[in-house]
Amino acid sequence: MTARAEEHLVCSAKGCRATATRGVVWRNPRLHTPERRKVWLACPDHERHLAEFVQLRGFLLEVVDVDELGAGDG
Repeated sequence: MTARAEEHLVCSAKGCRATATRGVVWRNPRLHTPERRKVWLACPDHERHLAEFVQLRGFLLEVVDVDELGAGDG
């Protein structure tokens, strides 16, 4: 089991305390370098909302399982 899997990862949606199972990976090209990968953690109830929020702004890179997030994601 990875260290990340052992952590209790909390959803990034406002007021949500549910366990996150997915990572919404995004970047604002006006603020972040191409290698920068920001992550919002998402529970099943908020994954779509968080992904759509960054997608509408053209920032979404991908949505992955939290186990697939790398050390440089954050």
